[in-house]
Amino acid sequence: MSLFGEHAGGWLAIGAVGALVDRERRGEWLTAAAGVAAAHAASIAVKRVVRRRRPSDPEVQVLVGTPSKLSFPSSHATSTTAAAVLYGGLTGKKLTPALVPPMMVSRLVLGVHYPSDVVAGSALGGAVAWGVRRFMRRRRNRG
Repeated sequence: MSLFGEHAGGWLAIGAVGALVDRERRGEWLTAAAGVAAAHAASIAVKRVVRRRRPSDPEVQVLVGTPSKLSFPSSHATSTTAAAVLYGGLTGKKLTPALVPPMMVSRLVLGVHYPSDVVAGSALGGAVAWGVRRFMRRRRNRG
């Protein structure tokens, strides 16, 4: 899960596949993937402002590499939530309960985030996804 979510790469790949396979809604898939990218970018921007260091306890074994030493918010939780909401809307599946909690827990188990990091990341991803879905609905209704 950690590698899949790194830099939102796995989620962006799914958006690209959706755009290739579902030609009728290619624009929606590309917009959703752009929303995932925007959510990831937003998490990086917040990280650089907040500058909270990752957990550092000698008794906690960190089980994965990280691209930076900054932890708040969790970019994995942000992009996963955005992808679950946006792609779930396109597929008609409730992806959020199946995808978001496991990703959030994995970041804690791996020792790279505090609980507030993953909760804030998920909230940020949900907020970006809400904005993108609203944009997509407006566009669909105009057209």
